[in-house]
Amino acid sequence: MQNENSYNRYQRQIILKELGNDGQQKLFKAKVLVVGAGGLGCPALQYLAAAGVGTIGVVDFDIVELSNLQRQTLYNIDDIGKYKAITAIQKLQAFNPEINFIPHCLKLTNTNALSIIANYDIVLDGTDNFATRYLINDACAILNNPLIYGAILRFEGQVGVFNCLDKEKNLQTNYRDLFPEPPNPSEVLSCNEAGVLGVLPGIIGTLQATEVLKIITEIGKPLYNKILSYNVLNNFFYEFDVSINKNNQSIIPQTKTEFENFNYDWFCGIKKQPNEISINDFETLRVNENITIIDVREYDEMPVVVEFEHIQIPLSLFENKISNQTLTNKIVVFCQSGKRSLQALKIIQEKSPAIQVFSLQGGIEAWKKHQLKNLINQ
Repeated sequence: MQNENSYNRYQRQIILKELGNDGQQKLFKAKVLVVGAGGLGCPALQYLAAAGVGTIGVVDFDIVELSNLQRQTLYNIDDIGKYKAITAIQKLQAFNPEINFIPHCLKLTNTNALSIIANYDIVLDGTDNFATRYLINDACAILNNPLIYGAILRFEGQVGVFNCLDKEKNLQTNYRDLFPEPPNPSEVLSCNEAGVLGVLPGIIGTLQATEVLKIITEIGKPLYNKILSYNVLNNFFYEFDVSINKNNQSIIPQTKTEFENFNYDWFCGIKKQPNEISINDFETLRVNENITIIDVREYDEMPVVVEFEHIQIPLSLFENKISNQTLTNKIVVFCQSGKRSLQALKIIQEKSPAIQVFSLQGGIEAWKKHQLKNLINQ
């Protein structure tokens, strides 16, 4: 034990005979990387810090927004506009100054992931997009690091453990065995579009932290090669096994060079379409030219846009209503994240091929975030 204060802090778990002083020492020596300080990362970080994990790294390049506070309980109203990784660590350090916190205020990519993850024993994935999940999975597979997976949407969440050998079954799976192929980006809703009940990421993130503690202290039965799913509406848990997908093995990068050359955005279908317009180009266009801007979200979707003039035609009504509109020769359509606007773009192109039409890349969420960052940096 480090000192008397440490014993007093962790006494309730030290007296567990399954954990004891030896288990607490393992926690002190452990190094855990949490990727994403959002809905899943916040509760996971709080409980890992509370348990006394000796070194905790936090990867996040995002800033705190008002819409985060419904579920990201590490932050408050005064944190809006601050970087999540730095803000989270400041609060966790005040909560438990014994822990070595390491901020990584950047985006995890195939050029930096291996060098960052190599410094940690376990990785907890709190991200919300497929490209980053595949990237983290592959890096952990190359480095042989356990990966704690979590995902949430609307009322249901999942947690599982990958890249750990189940000695009883002589089986070790990874995320690609669960999802050999990424879904079509235009068909997958994010929490920004579909929503999420605020307590759900708290539950799933805490379950992820639980798996980390079990692996470090070697107690209980971690979710090796399993997915635990939970529905908050009916309190229904179910568990299923993940088996090795042999056809998928050839796709996984095997070396550092292969990993750094693998295009995860391309693999997941995240690439700029010919008629997508960047936020900077959109700003230039709307200030300097006469254009029509169309919001294709449903009428009750947030956030409300008051910063520039536009018309609203929900995608569900778009094909019938667009023909009745008086349009300029240049149109920009936007939605929440840039997926539905691409569908609206195709409808306009089919009906009025002479009109120049663009889809706002990243949608209004990306535009709002860009504006906030500009205000912060002024």
